[in-house]
Amino acid sequence: MLVVKLSSLGDVIQTLPVLHDLQQHVPGVQIDWVVEEAFADLLHSVPSIQRVLPIAQRRWRQQPFGRASRHGWRAFWATLHESDYDLVIDFQGLIKSAWVARGAGLAPAGVSVTYANGSDLCAYEWPVRWLVKRTVPMEQSIHAVARYRSLAARACGQAASDWLAKPPTYPWPVVKPSEPRLAVFAHGTTRLDNQWPFEHWLALGQGLIQTGWQVAVPQSNDRESQWAEQLQTALGEGSMVWPRMDLASLRLSMAKASLVVGVDSGLSHLAIAQHLPVVQIFSQPRVARAGPVGYAHQEAVGGESPPQVDAVWSAYWRVMHAAPPRD
Repeated sequence: MLVVKLSSLGDVIQTLPVLHDLQQHVPGVQIDWVVEEAFADLLHSVPSIQRVLPIAQRRWRQQPFGRASRHGWRAFWATLHESDYDLVIDFQGLIKSAWVARGAGLAPAGVSVTYANGSDLCAYEWPVRWLVKRTVPMEQSIHAVARYRSLAARACGQAASDWLAKPPTYPWPVVKPSEPRLAVFAHGTTRLDNQWPFEHWLALGQGLIQTGWQVAVPQSNDRESQWAEQLQTALGEGSMVWPRMDLASLRLSMAKASLVVGVDSGLSHLAIAQHLPVVQIFSQPRVARAGPVGYAHQEAVGGESPPQVDAVWSAYWRVMHAAPPRD
């Protein structure tokens, strides 16, 4: 079968539990995945994916009639058509993703599937229903992870309740944490309304360092680098700025952390996917759609407005108390 989930990073990560579900409920399933090129290296680290098919829609749209774009599209379609699929699922529900699902080769009894309708706070473009062979009705109010898992179950002709009876399972193993205890501050976000104030990060970092923690601050562009260096300078000894690295390398570095505090972003979802203790900070009412689910050592704070430091600090104590051992 073929999974079509192109972006963004957080959404791609939240789709990963369908892989475990499919393996549990569809014996012998083999899975390919079409994803934006920026996230391909992360999916290459998922053993249950047979083929990762990178696509560069974002880059090709910048010069849609350029030679490189035209060559890129031809090469992508050629690679996609190397296999015929019994089932193609568009988990994104947008025209750009449904168009890829429509273009995939199908086995004689194969079918392509996407959502029949939108859900609260989930992107959806209604013309997709005309681009695939079958659509699946979806609840109006539903968490993103449950939405992906439900779509997969119903596309396979099974009851979503059976698949959702257990918490989501992600593909990466839990590893032993490093010493001294490492807290990762996943501060970066492309949305200004997702940010948490600098002075709050500073106060939280100072409190953690005073209790024996080391604080690591990732960065992936010049703006984030400047912010991270400013925070590290203010925190001083006990803090560090991580160098830029690809997503696969960042995942491995983050896996050794004992705590991740992050805004609603791809990196905090990556921490959740690795079963780490996580405090996820929300500055807008998206918790019911995107917050952690299923585990007491992963908790969301905030929602209608950014939380204060004491709320994050209290959540930190709760998730650490609930964290399972990682020997």
